[in-house]
Amino acid sequence: MENNLKVFKSDRFDVEDASSLSLFLYPNAIFIFAKDSNNSNLGIHEYTPAKPEDLEQLVVSDPLLKNDIPCTVYVHSANFALVPGVLFHPGKETEYLAFAGKPMEQASFFNTPLDSNNLQVVSCISSKVKKSLEARFSELSFHHGSVSFLSYLFKERFNLLGQEILLSVFEGQLYAAAFTNQELSVFNRFELSGKEDILKYTLILIEQLGFDRNLVRINLYGATKSSEISEEWGSAYFQNFRLLTAHANQNYTHGFKHLKSLNLFEANWQFD
Repeated sequence: MENNLKVFKSDRFDVEDASSLSLFLYPNAIFIFAKDSNNSNLGIHEYTPAKPEDLEQLVVSDPLLKNDIPCTVYVHSANFALVPGVLFHPGKETEYLAFAGKPMEQASFFNTPLDSNNLQVVSCISSKVKKSLEARFSELSFHHGSVSFLSYLFKERFNLLGQEILLSVFEGQLYAAAFTNQELSVFNRFELSGKEDILKYTLILIEQLGFDRNLVRINLYGATKSSEISEEWGSAYFQNFRLLTAHANQNYTHGFKHLKSLNLFEANWQFD
């Protein structure tokens, strides 16, 4: 795993200054954010490629994970469901997640309220992975990885048009949201094989919701030069297309370098 590690930190980074951790588990990448007592980021470890199952090794080998401090885990997986708050009942997570596909065996469930408890994001993590974390950390909390993007969209909702599609791309994964008159109409996660899939899923949303292709605004977060996604590319298909970077609620200690190369939504905005 050491060969897969990229380190981002300030010049005066000291692991002993870490007061909490944010741990992001993507299907093919793991990010560890160490924060100080002021909730500013001290250091980031990126493991690519990596699987959530690799945590069993990382809790032993990674220096950011060596101390028993509060740890918040964000699981970016296909196993999640959005449930209206008024319909949510603890203990029925298996039923909710059945709509997302085949249930995970030996799973531990969790949920996150959003939009003033109007929405619950339900998900799960492997019980084996959870146990490996519990062996290290006495204070743990879990969320589905989509809650950072969703919480950002709810904050921005009053800046949205009547027909709006918002996309977040990272390493073969797409979160797609659609708002109608500033209310969430659709939210889903897709696997991407290329930028053409972004076009495909966007057009499907437009058709499903009856949006006007000449009026709907398409917003995309996470574009990179290597992905060949540009405003020129998007504008060839949509009248109103733009590339965006999330406003920041994340602070960094002095001297952080090369952070832009992360190209991670959570480097700018995290659910808290």
